Amino acid sequence: MSELTHFNEEGRARMVDVSGKAETTRVAVARGEIRMKPETLTLVKEGLMAKGDVLAVSQVAGIMGAKKTSDIIPMCHPLLLSGIDVSFKINDQESKIEIQVTVNNSGQTGVEMEALTGVSVAALTIYDMCKAAEKDMVIGDICLVSKSGGKSGNYIRADKTK
Repeated sequence: MSELTHFNEEGRARMVDVSGKAETTRVAVARGEIRMKPETLTLVKEGLMAKGDVLAVSQVAGIMGAKKTSDIIPMCHPLLLSGIDVSFKINDQESKIEIQVTVNNSGQTGVEMEALTGVSVAALTIYDMCKAAEKDMVIGDICLVSKSGGKSGNYIRADKTK
């Protein structure tokens, strides 16, 4: 089990000790989407959802989700994040909202999970705010787009359409 870093010698879960790792600047970008009926997307765009400004609330929720990652993902380290950016792209043709979250810090471990969690929470918030209008929405294609920093170096997703 020595190649599996989140298990101890007894095969039990552990949080990896990063105290010996060098601090580096780390950036991670994640992406996802939520598909909905065109009528629902129109309500979002026109600000007519009963719960308020869907994208503004979702943006704050994505930031909060990234900040709270270590509270909900058991083996994630609590991190001091330097910056979080949540952005949206409305795709009328495919009737979806694309979500992108960029997280950065200077630390001893990466911020991939924070970016992925930010996307997930932002998408779930959109669902929550729109569920009175539609329950058939689909959240999907959540993935890491890129990451930089740390011992493993840079990563750029080969399929940039995801």
